[in-house]
Formats: sequence, structure tokens, C-alpha cells
Amino acid sequence: MDDVSVDTVSPERRLHPWSWLFVLLQQLKQFIFPLAALLVFGARKGDDDLWISLAPFIGIVVLVTLAILQYFTYRYVIGRDGLTVREGLLHRSRREIPFSRIHNVVVHQSLLHRVFGVAEVRLESAGGQKPEAQMRVLGLRDALALEDLVRHQVRGSAPGHAASDPETPEADATLLSMSTAEVIRLGLISNRGMIVVAAGFGAAWQILPERMIEQFFRQGAKQAFGYAEQLHLGWLAGAAGVAALVLLALGLVRLLSVVLALLQFHGFRLTEDARRLMVERGLLARLRTSVARRRIQAWTLHEGLLHRWFGRRSLRIDTAVAEKAGQQDQRALKDLAPIATPEACDALLGHLLAQGTWPREDWQPVAASARWRLLLPTVAWLLPVTALAAWHLGPWAWCALAWLPVAAYAAHRQSSRMGWSLDEHLVAVRGGWWSRYWRFAEIDKLQALRLSRSPLDHACGTASLWLDTAGANGIAAPLALRFVPEAEAHATFERLSTALSRRRLRW
Repeated sequence: MDDVSVDTVSPERRLHPWSWLFVLLQQLKQFIFPLAALLVFGARKGDDDLWISLAPFIGIVVLVTLAILQYFTYRYVIGRDGLTVREGLLHRSRREIPFSRIHNVVVHQSLLHRVFGVAEVRLESAGGQKPEAQMRVLGLRDALALEDLVRHQVRGSAPGHAASDPETPEADATLLSMSTAEVIRLGLISNRGMIVVAAGFGAAWQILPERMIEQFFRQGAKQAFGYAEQLHLGWLAGAAGVAALVLLALGLVRLLSVVLALLQFHGFRLTEDARRLMVERGLLARLRTSVARRRIQAWTLHEGLLHRWFGRRSLRIDTAVAEKAGQQDQRALKDLAPIATPEACDALLGHLLAQGTWPREDWQPVAASARWRLLLPTVAWLLPVTALAAWHLGPWAWCALAWLPVAAYAAHRQSSRMGWSLDEHLVAVRGGWWSRYWRFAEIDKLQALRLSRSPLDHACGTASLWLDTAGANGIAAPLALRFVPEAEAHATFERLSTALSRRRLRW
């Protein structure tokens, strides 16, 4: 693909000749279970019913035909100000995608993509539940050239020649890179292995018969107890053996987390040009995704217990690219710093924030009543559950109330860490004790304010101020000023309302 000038219109272009194969593989992923069911149950019918036996092969032929038709009917044209995509045979569609509306560019290469020297390109805009254009697939040179063209035409300059050649080093500035040792630390800190194991158990429970799962656990328990009885171990040695098995299981899960982190974040590099940020990562499958800096709506710093042991934090962003409810796109640019030192995170924020300063020093504390209000949910469920257990199991169940001092201490520490900060450009909140977070946004990115008071707020003389930004995915901690004294809450609400009415929304 030759470099395209911003003042010319290119002829119609097709996808890569091997694109039909990748479309076919994607369709097979969706229909693999119905096809397998037809193959298995169709074979049980015998040779008399020929059509049932041939149904899986007919389905594969149909999928191959559709994949080839998509290759011949998909066209795209690179214009002066945008991209035109035409597709369809009987039901034809034409989509105009202005470069200025493209918020995120994703170039994805799986291991099979790398074998064939191709890549999948996705162009995303704000508010869409699916990509504006998903090109499956282009040649690697074409994909990188299109990515470079979109990135540079958004700011009105001609694309460079660096990105059109994958062997040519990029001139973009590197903001953060992760070594292999750092990725291993990320795997030790994260719970990716536990998530995969839990998902595997959940899938097995849904797919396999219940009796098979139950029988598996029963037989495993019988064999374990039988082996322990043959060894004639005492209770102390038995407890030590159980603890060793638990530690072994946890170690294997952490090892799985390290492997998953290496597959996902190996070679992580965060770069920037004048207006966009780009991340490249992955061991077997390579992913390049970029987003305009102005599309960043909110920032979240996270620091768990293991983060503190390793002296690390993570930095994530919310962008103006919408996602389906309850779903997370693993290809979207969310992690600016999957793991980094606190100094590196602060330096990165100081460089990227258009307005405002970080870190903050003017944190305002919450009301003193926050301590017992954070403890109240624990008391609300612990007392009735303990009373019910004592009624059925006896007086020893009241020992569960020993958890109350621990919960009270945790509520005290959490309330002492809660706080909020506000200046002319930035609003920030912090919270957590065992697992800490800092969440903040520029005032020009706020879309709505909500001041709320619950019955407890009326009794304690407090209020909560909830702030909304575009692209909030509901997974990160909310951007909310909680347990604020009523007078301060109203004053802050009026201050932010005035600022929002006078300023232009930047997103």
C-alpha cells in the first residue's frame, strides 16, 4: 500500500487475499458447538439418514462460501477527510467514517496473523457499541500504514513513512516500557490465574453433567483420605500436609498468572506523538492500540497489598469509547501502566494531564461519622447471621462476633484514608485501606453532577456528590465525594455547577 496524501483520494481497495480464512475461523468459533453436536448426534442416527450425517459438512461449506463472498464484496476507500467502507452482496451498505471521529485505532495480530504476515484493524468512535470498521484482515504493511494515516490526519499533517514499514523504527517518544522482570512482578501481583481457574470450573459445571462433577470431587476426596490413612499421620502432620497442598495450589495459580501476564504484556511499550497515545504489547499475539489524549475522561491509580510489597502501582484510564454493558474489550487501551513504581506513575500523570497537578497535597478529610457508617453494613449482617447460627449450632457460634473489632479497625483505617481534592482544573477522590485507589478527572471532562442525601446523611449532616464522565465502565471505583459535611457539599456542588455551565465540554 503506497503512502496516501491527505489531498488525494485512493482507489477502492480490498482486504488481504487470506482474509476469507480468518473470517471463516471467526465464524467457526461461534458455530463450533452446534456443528460438533450435529456431527456427534448425526452419527448416532445411522447411515439411513444421509442428510443428517452430511449436515456438519454442509454447514462448513456455507461458512466458507460466506467468508469468500465477504472478501469479494468488501471495499474501502481512503479519502481526504475520512474512510468509506462498502460491503454486502444483496444487502449493500456504505459507511462514511470521518478521521476526526475515530477515537481509537487497534491493530491486532494473533499468532496465526503473524505467520501469514497480516493484521486485524479496528476503528472505534465514541458512543458506538461496536467498531465503526473492522477490517479482518489487511497485510501488516497496509495495516500499519492505515494506522499511521489515521493518527496523523486527525491532527492535519501528512503521514510519515515510519509506520508504513514494520522494520523502520518509530519516532514516537517512549513514555513507559516494561522489562520481562517487571511483567513477572505483574503476574505475581495479579489474580489472572485465579480468574481463569474459576472460569474453567464455572464452564465445566455448566457443560458437564452435575453427577460427573460431583463424582469427580467425591472420588478425589476418598483417594486423598485413603492415602492419608495408609500413612498413619497424626493430626499435626495431616494439618501440615493440607497446608502444603494449599500452598502448592496457590503457587500453581500464581505461576499461571505469570504465564498469562507474559502472554498479554510482554514487550509492553507506551509511546506518544503530538496528540495520541499508543500501546504495543503481547508475546504470541501482538496488539497495537492507540487513543487520542483528549479522549481520556478519567484516571484511576490502584495499589493493592501485593503492590505495596513490591513497591508498585497500576494506572488505568476511562476513554470516550463505549462498551457493551457488562463486557470489557481486552483490546481497548485501558492500562497506561499495568505496573510501575509510584514515582513513574506520578511522572507519567504529570506529563499527560493537560491541566491540574499531580500528586495532590490538599486532600480534604471526610466527616467523622464515616467511621461507624462504614462499619454499619458489617454489623447489619453479622449480628443476625451469628444469632441464627447460635440458635442452630449452640453458644460457640457467638465467637463469630470476634470479627467486629477487626471490622471496626478496618472501618477506622478506611475512613482515615478517604478524602477529596478540588482546584480550578481537577477533581480527585481517594479511598481504600487494604486495597487503595485514587480516582480523578479534569473538570472540563465532567458531564453531570448529582447531589444526594440518604436518611443517614440527614441524621449525620452530610451529603454525597456524584460526578459522571463519558466512558465510565462501572468497573473502577466511582468518582464520588462521599460523607462530605453538608455545607461543604453544597458549596462544592455550586462551584462545580458554575464551572460546568461556563466551560465547554472537552471529550
